[in-house]
Amino acid sequence: MSTYVLVHGAWRGGWIWKRVRRELQAHGHEVFTPALTGVGERSHLLTPQVNLETHISDVTNLIRWEELTDVVLCGHSYGGCVVTGVADRIPEKISALVYVDAFVPEDGQSLHDTLPPEARNEQIEAAREVGNGWKTPPIPPDVFNVNARDRDWLDRQSTLHPLACFQQPVRLTGAINRIADITYMLATDWSPSPFPQFYDKAKAKGWKTLTVPSGHDVMLDRPEELTQELLAISSRSAR
Repeated sequence: MSTYVLVHGAWRGGWIWKRVRRELQAHGHEVFTPALTGVGERSHLLTPQVNLETHISDVTNLIRWEELTDVVLCGHSYGGCVVTGVADRIPEKISALVYVDAFVPEDGQSLHDTLPPEARNEQIEAAREVGNGWKTPPIPPDVFNVNARDRDWLDRQSTLHPLACFQQPVRLTGAINRIADITYMLATDWSPSPFPQFYDKAKAKGWKTLTVPSGHDVMLDRPEELTQELLAISSRSAR
């Protein structure tokens, strides 16, 4: 049996992983899909103080208090920033690290540092218009080329996300480099995407890389393929 911790992206919640979670559990694995502070079922905890460090602590504390080891840690989109911080803090708990169409910040870099200026400014302006300057509204599902059957559901489920999460730099010690098994998965069926840059860097670093013909929310568009890849990663890391 393997242990998975699956971290959602901005505006989402642990609910977005339910299809993949069910499949992994059906194979006998232990699966955690935490909702980060201030979103999803924890949206009542949204405050201007919630930032990237809050979310790194959410996941780090889950792993510590559930006494998890040999974790396959997976982050989607903004969740890539979160799992990067987690993996750097507790690398001894992580057997494999997986990025699914995700941001991979370097030490001292924020998510906004990796975006084109126009995309960054759009989020800041949207927060001013509808989020009192500190909450960002969800990006519409059609921008991410989410499959048609899930778009209304995704709109209903998504919540405002704290702007500070995108603006706070991650602080890394280099301990993340102790994790040998790292995979980057790039979704290729939507554009413009900010993620090819991270896929190219992953290749250059010698990480395992793969592409999937999917919109950004791979766990909705291609849950079977994503599940199979996660199962393969756990089998590999168990050897």
